[in-house]
Amino acid sequence: MTKKLSRRAFLKGGMAAACTIAASSAPVCASSITDDNKQLATLIDISKCIGCEECVFACMDSNADKFPNPQKPFPKMIPKRVPVMDWTGKQDVTDRLTPYNWLYIQHATVEKGGKEIDLTIPRRCMHCVNPPCVKLCPWGAARQYRNGISRINSGICLGGAKCKTVCPWKIPERQTGVGLYLDILPELAGNGVMYKCDRCYEKVAHGELPACIEACPEDVQTIGSRDDIIKQAHKLAKETNGYIYGEKENGGTNTIYVSPVPFEQLDKAVEKGKGKPHLGPAKDSMATANNLAVAMLIAPFAGVAAAASKFYKHTKNEKGEASNESE
Repeated sequence: MTKKLSRRAFLKGGMAAACTIAASSAPVCASSITDDNKQLATLIDISKCIGCEECVFACMDSNADKFPNPQKPFPKMIPKRVPVMDWTGKQDVTDRLTPYNWLYIQHATVEKGGKEIDLTIPRRCMHCVNPPCVKLCPWGAARQYRNGISRINSGICLGGAKCKTVCPWKIPERQTGVGLYLDILPELAGNGVMYKCDRCYEKVAHGELPACIEACPEDVQTIGSRDDIIKQAHKLAKETNGYIYGEKENGGTNTIYVSPVPFEQLDKAVEKGKGKPHLGPAKDSMATANNLAVAMLIAPFAGVAAAASKFYKHTKNEKGEASNESE
């Protein structure tokens, strides 16, 4: 079922009181967002967003404990073509995606009905139905939960940026000087850890709303099973003569936008570049024979690599605890 929950209702009565009435007029409960058998999607109504950035700051606050805390000086990389990416002095940047900012507001000035209008668009990971960042990560650092949320495990990631390369929107961002590479291959590995929105997966696992949805004063986002969200997106688009993005892009995503103007028009109007994703067409990258073959080849190796990385990290933590106890 689709659900649109106010922050006040959600906090006031817990799970039972969080049950509300969705657009279909059917009763829905927040606890159903923990159903692992259904991909979880969000509908973002662009026409409602006022660009206040409440979602941006809520995301930062909620995920602060996951942000990188790098060691300096950074190891010199071999080869030198692997660039250092350091955002530690720019943690307050909010006009693009960074390792410390997983959600930002994109701006567009467009024409509709002969009038110029300003639109603001919350941008973050699209959480693809069949995510190439997960399927093509050679180290098994990225994973997708059964509810469709994809995340990068910072404890396993070596910062090789394969996830960013294969992402149609180039979403993940790297921070140097943090992660497993410092212990195993400080001069030869990927030079850090990749970061992106993880859809507040821990909160969702406990039946709570992602921070950005909870903080939004305009009810811009609606969360629910992907099937219900797609139906609601089509209903909204029909009622408003709007346009849908995310239903089919890259084979389908779990972030669905509805816009009052065509996305071709929006894509031309938004600023694009590093940390600023496009809103244009995105072919199904996992439908190609090459990527399918690579994914099948990588899967067993990535599983072994992920297990080895977890074992190494666990062993290191045990040694650290033993050392502290002996002091």
